[in-house]
Parts: sequence; C-alpha cells; structure tokens
Amino acid sequence: MEQPKNNIKLVSKKNSRVILPNILTLIGVCIGLTSIKFSFDGNFQLAIIAVIVAGVIDGLDGRIARLIKGTSKVGKELDSLTDVISFGVAPAFIMYFWTLSELGRLGWLISLIYVICVALRLARFNVNSEAEPSWKDNFFEGIPSPAGGVLVLMPLIYSFSEIQFFIPNYKIIVSILFIVISILLISKLPTYSLKKIVVPRSATIFLLLIVVLYFGLLLIYTFNTLIISGVLYLLMIPISALHYFKISKNHNNVENIDHHEDVL
Repeated sequence: MEQPKNNIKLVSKKNSRVILPNILTLIGVCIGLTSIKFSFDGNFQLAIIAVIVAGVIDGLDGRIARLIKGTSKVGKELDSLTDVISFGVAPAFIMYFWTLSELGRLGWLISLIYVICVALRLARFNVNSEAEPSWKDNFFEGIPSPAGGVLVLMPLIYSFSEIQFFIPNYKIIVSILFIVISILLISKLPTYSLKKIVVPRSATIFLLLIVVLYFGLLLIYTFNTLIISGVLYLLMIPISALHYFKISKNHNNVENIDHHEDVL
C-alpha cells in the first residue's frame, strides 16, 4: 500500500521564510515604542534598556533573513521604518522628556532635526544598497541609525553609571550631542560596517568568548559598559575613516596602473 506523502514542510517556501525576520522586526518596533512609554512614565533606565534590546534585535533580524534566505523588499522597507521609530523617534522622545523639554521650543526643534536626519540617513542607505557589490560595502556612509540612537542617549546613560568624573550641564551637552550626531548621520564620513566581516574558523571560539564576556558585562554593569562602548565607538570613527581612505587610495592606484597598461 502506497504511503501518503507528507507535504507539510517547515520554512520551505520563500513566503514562509520571510515571516521569522519580519516578526523580529515588528517586535523591535513594539520595544522601541515601549521605550517611549517608559520615558513618559519617568522610568528612564528601562527606556534605555528597551532601546538597547531593539538594537540587538535589529542586528539579528537581517542576519537571520540572510541565513535562511528570507530577505525581501517588504522586509527591507519594514526594517527602515523600524529604525526610524526605535533609533530616531524613541531616543528623541526619551531625551526630550528627560532634559530637552526644559529648553522649550528649542528643545523640541532639536529633537525634530535629529529624527529627520535619521529618516534621511535611512533613505540614502536604501538607495545605496541597490548598487553593485564592492569593497565599499565594508563601510557605512555616516554612522548607522542604531549607533546614533544609542549615542544620543549617552548623557542619560552617564547619569546612571558609576563612571562619573564630573557633573555636566546636561541641557547644553545633550543639545550639542544631538546636533553633532545628526550631522554624523547624514554625513558621508566612512564608518565600519560589521555585516560583511568574515571571521576565520580558527578565531570563531575566541569571538564567541568575547561576545559572551561582553554581554555578561552588559548584564552586570549595564550603564558602565554602555558608556565605555560609546566612547570606543566614537574613537573608532576617525580610525575607520582613515582606513577607508587608505583602501580607496590603493584601489585608485591599481586602477591607474591597469588603465596605463591597457593604453600601452
């Protein structure tokens, strides 16, 4: 007797594979919006943690989509809209409720400028992502929106950390930081992209150890770890720019040599 075929498959078709990363993206939206609710209630510590969790999910959904071959145009657009909410609107509201509201209309204007810059940065990223693959894919143009969302929260994170060398004027510091980060978001300053980095198999165990150690520190010394991470990232920006220009110069030299040989 012929056995009936089992036609039920888990994550088999393209339409099924895009569900998981899109669900993660929507969860990120909910967490980003929840951070606004926390800040409105005055619970700024949970608001910070919610933005960080949204950042972790943002880093996972794209990688999972590529891993299971579940990328889609809908997922790409949804991811950008999520980034505007979680790393644009949410940090702006958090910092407005915390200190920018004391500046009145100027504080609200600064918040609006930051959110607009996040939206412009993501729009440019979507356009550039359709270009042909090249070595430039290892770099972003400007800082990515998740990094910008965390960086503008640094004064608030600093206020909760144990690493306090001085008590700054938060209204001035936050205003300046918002403007600087807004400029960095829409600038063309090259910054490292970790999406294309290939880790040798021999170094995988060490990478896993570093990741586990980092998240352990993040759980135990949350705000101290975030402050140190933010400072290290800011220090990496000029390094990444110099690295980019060095690689670009080498590629231009090679292209000039090839063109000269073709002429000869």
